[in-house]
Amino acid sequence: MTRRNLDGKKQSFIRNIFGRKERNGRKSNKGSLDFPEEQPGSTFKSLFFPGLGRPMPLGQDLKTFRVFAATWNVGGKSPHNGLNLDDILHADQSDIYVLGFQEIVPLNAGNVLVIEDNEPAAKWLALINQSLNKSSDSASRGLRPSASLAGSLFFSKPSLKKVSKTFRVESGRKLKTCNCIPELERKQSKDFCFRNQPHISEDEFSLEEDDDVSNGFGIGEISIPSSNDQMKYSLIASKQMVGIFVTVWVRKELVQHVSHLRISCISRGIMGCLRNKGCISVSMSLHQTSFCFVCSHLASGEKEGDELRRNTDVIEILKNTQFSKICRSPYSRAPDKILEHDRVIWLGDLNYRIALSYAETRKHLEQNAWDALLDKDQLKIEREAGRVFQGWREGKVYFAPTYKYFYNSDTYAGEANSKKKRRTPAWCDRILWYGAGIRQLSYIRRESQFSDHRPVCATFLVDVDVVTGGIKKGLSDSNMKVGIEELLPPRVNIFIE
Repeated sequence: MTRRNLDGKKQSFIRNIFGRKERNGRKSNKGSLDFPEEQPGSTFKSLFFPGLGRPMPLGQDLKTFRVFAATWNVGGKSPHNGLNLDDILHADQSDIYVLGFQEIVPLNAGNVLVIEDNEPAAKWLALINQSLNKSSDSASRGLRPSASLAGSLFFSKPSLKKVSKTFRVESGRKLKTCNCIPELERKQSKDFCFRNQPHISEDEFSLEEDDDVSNGFGIGEISIPSSNDQMKYSLIASKQMVGIFVTVWVRKELVQHVSHLRISCISRGIMGCLRNKGCISVSMSLHQTSFCFVCSHLASGEKEGDELRRNTDVIEILKNTQFSKICRSPYSRAPDKILEHDRVIWLGDLNYRIALSYAETRKHLEQNAWDALLDKDQLKIEREAGRVFQGWREGKVYFAPTYKYFYNSDTYAGEANSKKKRRTPAWCDRILWYGAGIRQLSYIRRESQFSDHRPVCATFLVDVDVVTGGIKKGLSDSNMKVGIEELLPPRVNIFIE
């Protein structure tokens, strides 16, 4: 049989199948096929075996979401049941909340070398939930001080793992491990990442320190009591490393679009090993855009040269933070390193000081001469010199230095009689970002007197790639192959080169 005759039989066979009236009564146009036109270079093989051809692309669109980030060094103090976070959180209705704390426990030898205290972290989660989900039935969850369960929450030793489960929305299924592959490519790829992932039980979705966070962050089923159906925000990630504590919350309706959730911890304490200093980084994807949130507590000290130790901390964190690979698909969009993410927000007590004497700094403070102080800000100096945070951005600072205050006071501790307790005021608490598609709306400090630091907050608009459209039924699906094979007459051989 000649090549021309073979091609003619192929085309005739296709017309016999697709040129008929469909079962629903719709008529096909004469001489045409109810099938998409072949693209240049496509083959008959890809028509019958879509898994071997180029996938039909899905549409993508850009959507803008609002991200709120806050950092607060709470000075080793555990929150009391009367502390209200509304002034910090509730004034901003964002889609994502990223909250980073430093020194949630005292940085003593017991917490650093033996076992850390998880009770304050559980209390902070309860207070955050109370503020974000204010319209829900918080009394039934025991978050108000007047409730009996609240008393047990604040005056007993709550399990961080158990408390965290209360703040996750009910989904009835696991969070997605991966959403990096368009739907058609998933069905056609032999390396589809879902098929390569072991089953992860809810017990492995632990927020306590016995998790091996360096090897990834388990994702389990999210469930809460039925009384929490009215929750507006769900806890997505939460992790403690001695005094550093980071937690991420998203709107309930966005939970289904969150994937690639991983956490990495880097220790930068004494000798670069102890965990009293360092960072916790959270990596996740929202739709098709990757995010990384870094919460750090860098080297302290206001002696000349201490800023170089902070520079080293930043460099080592960027170098050594490694997120585990959770999908083996060739289409994987899960970054391994911080700077590989599409959108990165770094927050924390960076500890950079003002390179002036206490007397000079105090003089500028009295005159509200922020620009004169910022010209001597170590972080600004080091960035402009190209020694740290190259390519990162920070919003204009229009607020007073956030450190160091007397507790329950608006008086800087630099006014202490004892020079040992004196600290030159500084902007230790900062928020920076990296990557395109991020626009900062606000950069402010809040005035809580709970700690010797003031909390610093920033709000961003972020662009996110969202897959739109769908796959045409019966055309790109593997069922198309089955349907055609069922119509093949017996003992008909089709040769495909």
